[in-house]
Amino acid sequence: MHKLLLSLLMLLASLSASAQFRTDRLINVGRSALYYEDYVLSIQYFNQVILTKPYLYEPWFLRAVAKFYLDDFVGAEKDCTEAIRLNPYVPNTYELRALCYIKQNKFSEAIADYDKTIEFSPYNKGLWFNRVLCRIENKDYDKANAELDSMLSMWKTYAKAYSLKAEVCMQQKDTIEGAKYLDKSLEIDPYDGDAWAFRAMVSLSQQEWKDADEQLSKAIHLKPTTVTNYVNRALARYNTNNLNGALADYDKALELDPNNFLAHYNRGQLRVQVGDDNRAIEDFNYIINLEPENVMAIYNRAILLERTGDIYGAIRDYTKIIDKFPNFWVGLNNRARCYRKVGLTAKAELDEFKIFKAQMEKSYGHQQRWSKSKRHEVRKMSEIDFDKYNQLVVADENTVEHEYSTVYRGHVQNRKIDVVFLPMFQLSFSQYDNGVKSYQAFDKDVEKFNFDQKPLHKLYIRCGAKTLTEQESKSAFTLIDTLTAAIDASRDLRKDKGLILQRAVANSVVQNYADAISDLTAYIQTDSTSSIAYWQRAVCQARMNEYEASRGEDVRLKTAGAIADLDKAISLNTGNAYLYFDRGNIHAESKEYQQAIDDYDKAISLDPKLAEAYYNRGIAYINIGKTDVGISDLSKAGELGLYDAYSAIKKYSKK
Repeated sequence: MHKLLLSLLMLLASLSASAQFRTDRLINVGRSALYYEDYVLSIQYFNQVILTKPYLYEPWFLRAVAKFYLDDFVGAEKDCTEAIRLNPYVPNTYELRALCYIKQNKFSEAIADYDKTIEFSPYNKGLWFNRVLCRIENKDYDKANAELDSMLSMWKTYAKAYSLKAEVCMQQKDTIEGAKYLDKSLEIDPYDGDAWAFRAMVSLSQQEWKDADEQLSKAIHLKPTTVTNYVNRALARYNTNNLNGALADYDKALELDPNNFLAHYNRGQLRVQVGDDNRAIEDFNYIINLEPENVMAIYNRAILLERTGDIYGAIRDYTKIIDKFPNFWVGLNNRARCYRKVGLTAKAELDEFKIFKAQMEKSYGHQQRWSKSKRHEVRKMSEIDFDKYNQLVVADENTVEHEYSTVYRGHVQNRKIDVVFLPMFQLSFSQYDNGVKSYQAFDKDVEKFNFDQKPLHKLYIRCGAKTLTEQESKSAFTLIDTLTAAIDASRDLRKDKGLILQRAVANSVVQNYADAISDLTAYIQTDSTSSIAYWQRAVCQARMNEYEASRGEDVRLKTAGAIADLDKAISLNTGNAYLYFDRGNIHAESKEYQQAIDDYDKAISLDPKLAEAYYNRGIAYINIGKTDVGISDLSKAGELGLYDAYSAIKKYSKK
């Protein structure tokens, strides 16, 4: 009996250890999927852990992170709340939930969470900064001021705190004091694009157009993709009679944000001023498509259509305005004039009679002309005043776009690297399309496997892992279960070794690289002449290395192992261009750019239509300072159908 109890205890301990190992593995694989931005897949892994061990806080928190990146802020908030219930001593959970609250405009709730995180980390200025921003959003300026005073006493050289102090002053109508704090912020950190933009808003409000132009130019130099800066600088340039500069700024704003209302509307007005009526009509057309009831845009278009000879179009627009404003006498007069131009005399006389009757009642309004004195006036965006039809539009309120301090910005692996190489080629169950319909990734060994083994799903070669939908990830997990059952039931794994390779590919599809490597190692033990097994194992190891390196781990030995696998695969299949491409990628990841270029050279010699090799070789050349040669390679990649190359060319041509 004693021995039996001891055996049962050992079995239970073994099962417990096995379950814990599986849980840790699932969490780690989920983290890896998060790193590679496959958020839907990562949620599937965390779901599995939550299903078996709902009392662990970590999978709830990590699932919240994935939901946050998918903009499911309500779901992320709920997961954070559950994680906090399970473990209330993890400050990161409160911080993430605060961000979820902010995204839902629940600023009071966010403040409560920041209070909690500041208890854990009282000297984390990012947390203080975010809490003050929430106070400002709640218009609680007294507490914001008090907390900013505390911040300035703790961090006397924290430029952003001075900027926030300036914003609070502006909200309390103390422009002079606000300008002083902004100047102090810029004295400490002259490279803060947001502070320069805010300083320019002060100059714009004081009609200091030249100063605003200079300040916005500095902001644009530091943050060249912020649309509002171009729109505001255009207004400053307009008021210094730099119409060409203003037009160029509106063009740039619309290049960055094609639907920007202010840029389209004001560019239309400027085009009228420079006599470019037809293109001005295009801008007003765009505005009216966005806002079909925008009567000010319709009125401007009506005037331009009449001026350019589209009389019926002008009548249509005047009529739409008159239907909304029956006593708009100037509109009636203009429509009557148009009616006469096309011979509709009776309709013209009807409009003229309405005007005559109004004159008799002394209620006839006069349309003001575009005089020099009012040429540079502006109207608010929501203002409807036909006397101001020819004025530029400004936003109803000048608002500051706040950027909260957080590690959860952009993408999970928002690595600050100058260039991005296209990923490695690998085995998958889905075809790869790089934009060229005539190009198909092909390798004789892969085709031989498909022919000999008749896999449940045909193997393909694709560049990079495919981001899976929820249904696709469920199908992949089902396939893994099916293959596992077949492997367990097999009486001769040497004969059924193809099942192991298929499961390895399935595991790599769901980014479970550790299990994939285990299967590939087992496959190689049964068939040491399989180039595709060494190839896929190298890819899986490289993917794991990238993730582990991001966590600060030393992966040099593992990188050498991946290169050794590719060396072996190349020796077994010397005509496979993708093997050289992948080895080049590993060298590039290690910043061994010349070795990478040598491998890309070989890949191109084997497959002159491999656009990805030209692209990555181009990026490698740019990294060693040979920009012209690199751009030539990028051009060839674009010519072969890899159209992302043209964006890279534009970027590096400017450099």
